[in-house]
Amino acid sequence: MAKKASGSKQSGSRGISPAAIIGVVVVVAAVGALIFWPAASTTDPSASTAADASGTPEPSPAIVAATQAKAAFGPHTQATYPPIPFQGYAPPRSEEVVRAAYQFAAEHPEITSYVPCFCGCERAGHQGNTDCFVKSRAANGDVTEWDEHGLDCAVCIDVATVARQMHTSGASVTQIRAAVDKQFGGVYPSRMPTPHPPAAHTAH
Repeated sequence: MAKKASGSKQSGSRGISPAAIIGVVVVVAAVGALIFWPAASTTDPSASTAADASGTPEPSPAIVAATQAKAAFGPHTQATYPPIPFQGYAPPRSEEVVRAAYQFAAEHPEITSYVPCFCGCERAGHQGNTDCFVKSRAANGDVTEWDEHGLDCAVCIDVATVARQMHTSGASVTQIRAAVDKQFGGVYPSRMPTPHPPAAHTAH
């Protein structure tokens, strides 16, 4: 009887087998992979992966196609615009300058689609300065909704203002893009993957 009791006690105190330990390790490793894998493997198909000589990211074919579609709406005017959603505080530039930036982006996507912004708003999906102000358009090109981002961003407004002033002076889209890259590119670290305008493309 004593031997049986001793044997029963010995089997009950037996440790965890090596196979069970290995199983636990494998499960923990699998869970860890599931947690960290999306951050490393999930890639936006429209994201850029290279850079040109100036350090500006090269746009993907998806971004190029989207930019061309936006640019095709301009020049464009419409009878009335949605009200600009000014907030309960003063914007970083005068309301007159802000209104002019919004209207320019609305009327000239053939320019602002090819002009980058440098504030970092590409992280919000913006692909060109036009996206800082225009969120959506109707099939005929009319603006149906503004993007509020442009209200609070001095960089977005200043880029649009330079483009507007140069366009008024008769500069081409290519000249405007080069001037904006030179003026803002060396000051701000952010690089938006905005396509360059087609060769010899003018603002007229």
